[in-house]
Order: sequence, then C-alpha cells, then structure tokens
Amino acid sequence: GDRFFITTVDSERDDNGVHFRQRNSAMKLSSILVAASASSIAAFAPSRPACRRTRLSMSSESASEEDRRSFVSKSAASAGVAALSTLGTATPASAAATKQWKQVKVPFEDTVYDISFDSPTHGYIVGARGAFAETSDGGQTWEPRSFSNLDAEEEISYRFQVVSFKDGEGWVLGKPTLLLHTKDGGKSWERIPLSPKLPGEPTGILALGPNQAEMITSSGAVYTTENAGRNWKAQVKETIDATLNRISSSGVSGASYFTGSIVNEQRDSDGSYLAVSSRGNFFLTWQPGQEFWIPHNRGTPRRIQNMGFVRGDIKNGVWMTLNGGKLLVSEKADLSSEEFPFNEAAIKTGGYGITDVAWRNDNEVWAVGGSNTMFYSTDNGKNFSFDKSANDIPGNLYNVKFFPEFGNAGWALGSGGLLLKYEGMA
Repeated sequence: GDRFFITTVDSERDDNGVHFRQRNSAMKLSSILVAASASSIAAFAPSRPACRRTRLSMSSESASEEDRRSFVSKSAASAGVAALSTLGTATPASAAATKQWKQVKVPFEDTVYDISFDSPTHGYIVGARGAFAETSDGGQTWEPRSFSNLDAEEEISYRFQVVSFKDGEGWVLGKPTLLLHTKDGGKSWERIPLSPKLPGEPTGILALGPNQAEMITSSGAVYTTENAGRNWKAQVKETIDATLNRISSSGVSGASYFTGSIVNEQRDSDGSYLAVSSRGNFFLTWQPGQEFWIPHNRGTPRRIQNMGFVRGDIKNGVWMTLNGGKLLVSEKADLSSEEFPFNEAAIKTGGYGITDVAWRNDNEVWAVGGSNTMFYSTDNGKNFSFDKSANDIPGNLYNVKFFPEFGNAGWALGSGGLLLKYEGMA
C-alpha cells in the first residue's frame, strides 16, 4: 500500500491558518464566525502561534509497516454497537429472501464509515483506527493508504468518519478533529487547520467544487469555504442551543433549555439539513436562507435512532428509525410545523435496530441495521422484505449509499471491514 509523507510548511495566516474576524458579541454567528456563548466568541479569534499547514505526499509502505497498520483490536464492542444486536431475538428469515449484494474484500478489518467516488472507477473508503483505502477499478479491489510520518500507535488513534469527492477534489474528516484536503485525486493531501474553539466538533464535510466545501458541526454551525479551507463563512446565525434557549420551544418535547448536541446530521441534494438531538427525543431541520434551526416533535415515545431524506431531498419527505427496529416515513413534511405526519413501514426486523435507509430510485428502498440485517422495498418504503446477503457475516451495518451519478452503484458499509456492493436481482 501507499503511505503519505507529512511535511510542514510555514504559512503567514493567523489562527492556525484560518482567517476569522471577531465582529460582535454573544450568541451571534457573523458572516465569518460562529459563537455558542460569550466564552466561545473567541472561537476563531487569531491565536499567537503562526499557523502551520501540512502537505502530504505518497511513498511505498514496507511489509512490516503494513502488518502493524493492519493490526485489529479484539476488544469488546461499544455499548452502542452491542445494543444493535442485543435488541434482536432472532435474525429475520424468509424462504423467498433475496441476495442482492456481494461482499468486496478490503485491506483492513476495522469499521468502514464512509465511501465516495469522483468517477465511476476512482474512489475512497474510510474507517476506524486510521483505515483508509483507494480503488481505481470501481470498487472491485481496494489498496490501503496511510500516513508515513505517523507511527502505528498514533495513526490508529484517528477515526476517519467522512470522505467526500467531486471532480478530483476530496476532503476527509477524522476524529479527533482532523481535516484533510486533496486537489489531485488523492495523490497528495494537505491538512487544513481548524480552531480548537470551534463551536461543536466538525461532523460532516461535502466537496462542492474547486476549492469549495461545506462543513457542519455538532452544534449545528454550518460553514462554506471557497478557498480550500483558508476562510469559512457561517451560514446559520446561531448555534442550536442558543436558538432553543432564546425562543419558546415548549411545544417540542425536550427542546426547551436544550444543552446537548446534535447527531446524525444529514444534508440533502439542495443543502437542507436534518439532525437528531443527542438524546434522540426530538429532531431539527434547517434550509439555506433560514437564520435558525427549527425543532420538531418525534411523535412517538421511542427514541430516534437515525433520520434521512426520501429520495435524497427534504421536499420529498423524511424517514425516521426508532429503537426496536421501527421505521417511519413522512412524505408530506411541513418544515414550519412542529409535527410531521409519519406512517410506520411494514418491516419485520426481529427487534434489530435499523441504522440507515437509502432510496435507489423512486420505488426501490434499502434499509440496513444490527446483526448485518438488510431489507428492501419496491413500493417506496411501505413494505419491506428480508435480504440475506450479509446474513452469515457477524457484525453490524451502519451505512448504505447509492451513487446515481455513477450508474447508481450501491454500497453498504459495516463493522469488521465489511463492504458490500449492490448487484441487484440474480
């Protein structure tokens, strides 16, 4: 596999390389900065140390280094992962179950969190413990990628959660906070500095075009850049907790005096966002041009596990998964209302939690979840049948994605290095 050398280049930029100007005081997000409170106004204020931007280039990796890089921890799964399987009683079964997905081998055994392509053949997958791999043949084979200047212990401390590519330009977001950017299809990477006082942790990044990207944080701050991350412009006037503590949210259960963060942030094709409160007791929406996030009731006593968009657009509606394997779909969402008219889908999960849902086209819908369960619908999400593609593989599936711009290729991602490619009906 290839490794990336890291060399540090001095820059003249302040605040770790990002120019942000402090314009006003508490709770306001100016066109340049976001602040969740008076103390966080300094989030993007210039710091004294000069910024150091990092450039990364590739070299070959020795066998011994690759062996160390491929080491997989055998420690127990986290409580959240365990919950996906312990909720279930028995894996759903059906005599007529289909098998529409094929497992693809990847060069690591860590959880795969995200996948992105910038052409029908070229793409990347990212995952836990620094897992990072590239394909040049449409995902048939994957080659490991890593960073030479990080030793094995340091490298596996990063969890790469998001990867996004567009026309050869890509972004990778990791945790602890790490943002990488490439302009040459991944041949070289630059580390983009972000202030440690950023309101919330960066949780999403989307490539929008040459030097352009959009980023969201766990506090609901949305930023765009047009110069490869040197400057970021705030799109939302306030963070979520600031909004909910300023306005009356008594009509939305759990929203008043909110002090938590948001999780499972999703962006649709037109830039609208959907997010779930960290406690799973309500959700929020935001559309470009709105100054604030709008809270909504979940309409059920069960906790929200995840949410997303019907056919990738909030105008088509939203879906919601709940603890216990429930799936609800709302196709007539009034974004200004506190209540959404959800209908429960007919899906027999055996109690296993559903972690993600994706529309392949107007009628075909896929849902994945705990114990690598997979379900599909051919009637726009009203009724689901079981698919046994991953039935004999231990672990959990976390993500299912289709790429309509590249032949509608479909991928399902999960724990233990599990990557499945959509094949369709035999």
